[in-house]
Amino acid sequence: MERLHEPGGHQGHHVFELPKLASMLRHALPRFVEGVIAPVVVFYAAFVLLGLNGALIAAVTWVYGGIAWRYFRGHGVSAMLLLAALGVTVRAVLAAATHSAVVYFLQPTLGTLLVSMAFLASVPLRRPLAQKMATDMVPMPEAFLEHARVRQFFLRISLLWSLVFFTNTLISVWMLFNESIGMYLWVRTSLVAVLGAGAVGISIYGFRRCLHHVNGTPTAPGAGAVPAPA
Repeated sequence: MERLHEPGGHQGHHVFELPKLASMLRHALPRFVEGVIAPVVVFYAAFVLLGLNGALIAAVTWVYGGIAWRYFRGHGVSAMLLLAALGVTVRAVLAAATHSAVVYFLQPTLGTLLVSMAFLASVPLRRPLAQKMATDMVPMPEAFLEHARVRQFFLRISLLWSLVFFTNTLISVWMLFNESIGMYLWVRTSLVAVLGAGAVGISIYGFRRCLHHVNGTPTAPGAGAVPAPA
């Protein structure tokens, strides 16, 4: 959400407001349950009852069942979701061929490491990946994104998320090779969820502070002020 404000008679002072936290949580929670919690429950339940191959079949069925559910309800099925389904299928086939659950879980862990490196690389390039992800979720005006304080915030948050994903990778790899699959699924998922929630909290808190600073600083006349819409 954005609005135009005129503090102290300064026409065209651009103010950007973050959507309410409760609204963001209502939007994100179902996706977190569907994408993180439910697959772990499905895989572990099938693993206990049916063994590794049964768990792999259940995991693949869960993904394609989700795609079918969206399709029959008339919701769009994104190319990214189809690629994710293909990735799960390949992982399951390799894990079944090697009879190793470690192979199934190691592949996305290596993907997490690549994501960590992508966040890190975006900082010296001055194209912070955190900004790209944030603007995909909440559209923001260019005048706001060009503010020096905002650019600095997204650079720092990109470093934070690089560290979070790298820590996620270390935890996952250590547990994969030193603990049982059951311990890996529940403890690792819990640790990663807590770590991610902490990073999200820091990101939101930092962004609110950034907004407070930017919104409280009137734009100088002729210095990129955004005119009110006609």
